[in-house]
Amino acid sequence: MDIKKYRAPYQKELSLKDYPTNDTGKFEQKEEAERLLQHNIKQMAELQDKLYAHDRFALLLIFQALDAAGKDGAIKHVMSGLNPQGTQVFSFKQPSAEELDHDYLWRINKSLPERGRIGIFNRSHYEEILVVRVHNYLEAEKLPEVLVTKDIWKQRFRQFRDYEKYLYENGVWTVKFFLHVSKEEQKKRFLQRLDDPSKNWKFSSADVKERGHWNEYMKAYEEAIGETSTQCAPWYIVPADKKWFARLLISSVVVNTLEKMKPEYPKLSEEKLKNLATYREQLLSEKD
Repeated sequence: MDIKKYRAPYQKELSLKDYPTNDTGKFEQKEEAERLLQHNIKQMAELQDKLYAHDRFALLLIFQALDAAGKDGAIKHVMSGLNPQGTQVFSFKQPSAEELDHDYLWRINKSLPERGRIGIFNRSHYEEILVVRVHNYLEAEKLPEVLVTKDIWKQRFRQFRDYEKYLYENGVWTVKFFLHVSKEEQKKRFLQRLDDPSKNWKFSSADVKERGHWNEYMKAYEEAIGETSTQCAPWYIVPADKKWFARLLISSVVVNTLEKMKPEYPKLSEEKLKNLATYREQLLSEKD
């Protein structure tokens, strides 16, 4: 799969209209894509095992999207083969009173993956330049008035780039996914939630309210992605109308990123290898 096709250009303006939401690459049938997804999941598990044993790098996967784009399902299906011991998942909702009494990256820092682990953020610090911007929630963050200027979003873009470069230079690689769903497909999924009793719990009146800000969110995402997609922390714009293709693409990106890390099992010294041989002989010589 040509994953570069879906990677946002580094720090350049972009239009989401140039990225079809129903793209399925070279795949015409769901079955073919699902077979490759299972292959990727197996590769991911093997690479994760090495990452955990190597204990030098960490991988942070960030998922951002509008409601009903398929973040939860993508995380569930793509990461199904990973060892829970080496995986950390965090969902970021509206900040608590305690969190609002700190800088906006405070809760993010607390949730970063440890070395050797894969961290998954279902929403993230990017809410600070998306929902906060669309709804003008800056007042709730209790910033000093002198800091709330017309340049605050440019400042935050720069802060995000600096922060993610800092993480990269400390062994934490960040990959960001925007699940790009069409307005028509979102409507279809909302109706499914309303019509299916087993999915009623997923629907919220806030979903319809947020849908009314569609164009504002598209503009906010375009600028956020364009300003913060870097070599240290690239954005991938994932066509999300077909869930099966979105999951395949995400798995391909994760495998590609883990391979670039080149994790290896620790190599033992000659002395330790001799000790292992001694222990083996001891075990084999034991009498029942």
